Amino acid sequence: MLIYAAGVLAIIGYLGASALLAAPQRSDSPSAAARRQLWSAVLFIALLAHGAVLAQLTFTPQGWNVSVFNAASLVAWCIAALLGLLLRRQPLASLAVVILPLAALALAVDLSVRSTYLVTETLAPGLRIHIALALIAYSLFAIAAVQAVFLAVAERQLRQHHPIMNFLPPLPTMEAVMFQLTLIAFVLLTLSLVLGALSIENIRAQHLAHKIVFSVLAWGVFATLVVGRWRYGWRGRHGVKYVCAGLILLALAYFGTKIVLELVLHRV
Repeated sequence: MLIYAAGVLAIIGYLGASALLAAPQRSDSPSAAARRQLWSAVLFIALLAHGAVLAQLTFTPQGWNVSVFNAASLVAWCIAALLGLLLRRQPLASLAVVILPLAALALAVDLSVRSTYLVTETLAPGLRIHIALALIAYSLFAIAAVQAVFLAVAERQLRQHHPIMNFLPPLPTMEAVMFQLTLIAFVLLTLSLVLGALSIENIRAQHLAHKIVFSVLAWGVFATLVVGRWRYGWRGRHGVKYVCAGLILLALAYFGTKIVLELVLHRV
């Protein structure tokens, strides 16, 4: 029962932090600092509670449970945690309003649909670093993709001579944040793929063929965007298309394989 209590606390915390961030308020108002401390505390409690749930569901006596729903919850936790850190330096409140409820949804599904996919073998240090870097890179790409969607919406509003939503930051700020996150994530993804390649033993036995293909395709998409931004000064539209396409390929690389293995083929 404690795991469900922690899960409910995390879900309430995510939704509460999202509501606090969505509330309109001037950044220079006297209560802005108090509001910032409040949503930070609420989000911190939600992350702690979510982390406790993940620890209970993931680390079992039989091995690591990395089922598709548990993995999705872990990715959601990592995205929310990174977003909480980025909110200290970047105007990303509009992203948090969307992302935090999605993290709550991922946790709710993980608690409601209990599934098991155990990893019993001991992971080599290089493989552990590969997984950690991939998780962080994926999370940063996800945040960048949401920013890309907001950027596309804002640009469309301007082209149609409609006012931009009040809670969105200026277009140059959104564009700069999107490219900054993409560049950092691309570097981490590159390091992760190199370490992963060094850890491959048997592609067929480890079910890595599709994962490798889609991961390399995603890397190529992001590499094209990074070079295009540096060499040709690509702006928002190119960023939106390439970031979203790259994230879809990464999602297919990991979650696509897991969904087929676990939910279709029932290989545990």
